[in-house]
Amino acid sequence: MKKIDFKKELKHLYNASMKEVVIVDVSKMNFLMIDGIGDPNTSQDFKNAVEALYNLSYALKFMVKKGKEAVDYGVMPLEGLWWIDDMTKFSVENKDVWKWTVMIMQPEYVTKDLFDEAFEEVKEKKNPPALSKVRFENFHEGLSAQIMHIGPYSTEGPTIEGIHNFVKEKGYSLTGKHHEIYLSDPRKAAPEKWKTIIRQPIK
Repeated sequence: MKKIDFKKELKHLYNASMKEVVIVDVSKMNFLMIDGIGDPNTSQDFKNAVEALYNLSYALKFMVKKGKEAVDYGVMPLEGLWWIDDMTKFSVENKDVWKWTVMIMQPEYVTKDLFDEAFEEVKEKKNPPALSKVRFENFHEGLSAQIMHIGPYSTEGPTIEGIHNFVKEKGYSLTGKHHEIYLSDPRKAAPEKWKTIIRQPIK
């Protein structure tokens, strides 16, 4: 059976430098996605969204493993896009108005037909509350600046500011949505060791 570590295959996107901001060109990839609004620390909708995404992602992983492709791969990390309608008023002090899309990248072996099949299987077996909100979508982020942040999410401010300053110094402008990729499991790792890739689309 073929085994693939997509975090290694896509190392330039899923293992950012901790020391410097780097510009990457993010190709088109398929994701499972759910949209919502509210503070991720307290929102039940957010917890439900994460649960549904993981349930479906693992169902798809086992389908690919047992299917004609017979490929074994690790489920990719959770990612989040964050914004508000007026980004000039974006603040960590008022997370209740944050809009978000949480998502998990799916390898090319996962098709829309396979997604539909997995959806029905998960619905029959577990039926998590947010399952009906999951969509299978192609996402092309394109040119972006990114860096690795080490530590709790609450200390990301200076890292984000550093990216924004870098972008302006290099003559680019910010576009798209603030993007975070969560490489650590908060249930297992201490907050000071959490690894989060901070990514900002640019033009």
